[in-house]
Amino acid sequence: MLATEVPFTLPRGVLDSSGALHRDGVMRLATARDEIEPLRDPAVRANGAYLSVLLLARTVVRVGGIEPVTPEILENMFAVDFDHLQRLYERLNASGEVVGTVTCPGCGDAFDVDLSAIEDGGLGG
Repeated sequence: MLATEVPFTLPRGVLDSSGALHRDGVMRLATARDEIEPLRDPAVRANGAYLSVLLLARTVVRVGGIEPVTPEILENMFAVDFDHLQRLYERLNASGEVVGTVTCPGCGDAFDVDLSAIEDGGLGG
């Protein structure tokens, strides 16, 4: 079965209006509409770099208790977190791999894995 949503952990996290930190979230696979609709937006026409913000706003389902994830939330993310989401988006939607971030229970380090390998029994399963 194809996983259409993938969990992730942001390197730094998003601060909400009350100062709470949110790091864990979910991104879904993009549809053709997700990639077409933002091209009509005047902000993208004025600045092509804004396309990434709108693509992520359409595909990041939630970050912690923040739902929906709006362009304004993404604009205020730490650069390292925004970059992390951009790279995850590219990996999820550019190939057949389904990548997620997991945390080692022993050392606490976070790293990306191909989640399709888990379904196929490729990670010791």
